[in-house]
Amino acid sequence: MDIREIFAINLRAARKEAGLSQEELAYRADLDRTYISSLERCVYAASIDVLDGLAKVLGVDPAELLRRPEGKARAASGPKSRKGSKAG
Repeated sequence: MDIREIFAINLRAARKEAGLSQEELAYRADLDRTYISSLERCVYAASIDVLDGLAKVLGVDPAELLRRPEGKARAASGPKSRKGSKAG
């Protein structure tokens, strides 16, 4: 699970916990509703400033929006192939 997915899951959960629609969250954070939707669908990556603004509106610590959900193991990543390496 990459950081965009983690952020999207946490953003949606925090928004729902706060009882806000995407439209209301966008309004309070001075963002476009379609941008909130795009963040929740991993289409865009939020800047640090957007992350901070959303966290303030949602009443959570910004780090909470980047915390890996419990029970979600980090995907094992093997060594990446390098140019010129031989495939077996």
